Amino acid sequence: MKMSWRRVTTGAAAAALGLGLLTGCGSNDDSGTSGSAESTSAAASGGDITVFAAASLKSTFTELGEMFETANPGSHVEFSFAGSSDLAAQLDQGATADVFASADTNNMTKVVDAGLVQGTPVNFATNTLTIVTAPGNPKGITSFADLNREGTLVVTCAPQVPCGAATQKVETASGVDLTPVSEESSVTDVLNKVTAGQADAGLVYVTDAAGAGDKVTAVPFPEAAQAVNTYPIAALSASKQPEAAQGFLDLVTGPEGQAVLAKAGFAQP
Repeated sequence: MKMSWRRVTTGAAAAALGLGLLTGCGSNDDSGTSGSAESTSAAASGGDITVFAAASLKSTFTELGEMFETANPGSHVEFSFAGSSDLAAQLDQGATADVFASADTNNMTKVVDAGLVQGTPVNFATNTLTIVTAPGNPKGITSFADLNREGTLVVTCAPQVPCGAATQKVETASGVDLTPVSEESSVTDVLNKVTAGQADAGLVYVTDAAGAGDKVTAVPFPEAAQAVNTYPIAALSASKQPEAAQGFLDLVTGPEGQAVLAKAGFAQP
């Protein structure tokens, strides 16, 4: 059964945090409300959790994991970063984790439909594609259509990966059918192909381009607005540390987590 997921709202987060302080809410709270790392420390202290997260979240979630561990002495967050479709398949095949954060709603739906989610997923961020080239943009790419220039080596994500699905939406919206030299299993693989000089250009998220700094030149294009990806996060029903899992989810969706994500270039859902 498809689920209608909650969006992060600051007002609701504040109200829920106050309610939690009054009632001492437990680990099965699936309200999707946000809270700070400090506010979750009492409930989550000492919990070791595994988080399956989209590759594009590696930088921000690593930082949030460190924040969570600092606020919750004795806890440890283990991450598995990969393409969302790969992670969803691993969970469906029996891999164990406490939290799943996907770069799109489609792969979260697969996990929900498999009965692997505790509560309701929460949409916590959005991301948009951009073109990346070698520093200085030596091929002079200025538009999405320029990616089809003869002799231009382009790399994209595979269609089953969220960034690949977004690329297909852009192709449909623009009427431009790309002929990539390779289709990668994660957005970081696309970025690595460009930074290693194995491709002239690639399609990645704006957050990946920002994180690469001067290793690439980003070329925004208007058609990207037709393929905005929404990121949901959920605690998993097989978690052996449900309070810690919910604590990490609350950190991601709360003010501190949203600030870290915004700094990296993510937008709110």
